Amino acid sequence: MAPINQYLNIKSMKLYTNVERIFNELEEIGKSTSDSLDIRDLTQFDQFHYHGTDAIDICIKKLGINNKTKILDVGSGIGGPARYIADKTGAEITAIELQPDQNDLASDLTNRCGLSNKVTHICGDILNYDFQNQRFDAVVSWLTLYHISDHQALLKRLYDLLHPNGLFFTEDITSRVHLKNHELRDIEKEIYGKHLPLYDQYISNLENSGFKLVFAEDMSESWTDFTKKRITQYHNDTERNIRVHNKEIVESLSSFYNFVGQYFSNGKLGGIRVIAKKS
Repeated sequence: MAPINQYLNIKSMKLYTNVERIFNELEEIGKSTSDSLDIRDLTQFDQFHYHGTDAIDICIKKLGINNKTKILDVGSGIGGPARYIADKTGAEITAIELQPDQNDLASDLTNRCGLSNKVTHICGDILNYDFQNQRFDAVVSWLTLYHISDHQALLKRLYDLLHPNGLFFTEDITSRVHLKNHELRDIEKEIYGKHLPLYDQYISNLENSGFKLVFAEDMSESWTDFTKKRITQYHNDTERNIRVHNKEIVESLSSFYNFVGQYFSNGKLGGIRVIAKKS
């Protein structure tokens, strides 16, 4: 397990605090902390990336994931994408997450969904975790890799973990302009942004690491629209959210959503969806 104190800085990102808030949402639909769960009980609350399970469906289709596919999910959070893929396709998934609280919660929810035979949760650092010579057909990741500053080491690691002709899929945050120092400091604090290349540089980094580009899409406009709508919806539901959670949690998430929305709307941050092959 990764030492907790080593990674406390990532908790400056408010989305990653109070992760047990999902239990409040489950209680709202009549589920106790021990009830068995259906995957549909969770999908509205356990997808921390943009466009929810629609984004996962795109990955499943483009990678041709089926019940024979062995997948590594990097930065798996509370397990939403991994559970959804396993439930829909029968694929075998290893889900690695840096933060112990998220990983513990993910494991609990996966067990309650009856998917522990398909999804294995690991708490660790992707850069140095010992996979004991395991190799995967696909590596997937949603809004995680921008947290890791050493992308050269990261891409080499992911390349090595794939079978020959294995596929790498990620949706990740990019820069749309050259960011100023004070903006970089704010981004690091608010969303733990440690690696934010421009779109073209992101692709070049992949190719320089030995990957062959299969597909790339600029997600900036789509995610700008998504983050705007998320702010509006969350604001409109303030009374309900305070009742279900509490004022502190609601204010914390509102602050996070507002920051992200601001930086997408002002053209500073953008996004990429990319597929590359181990050649």
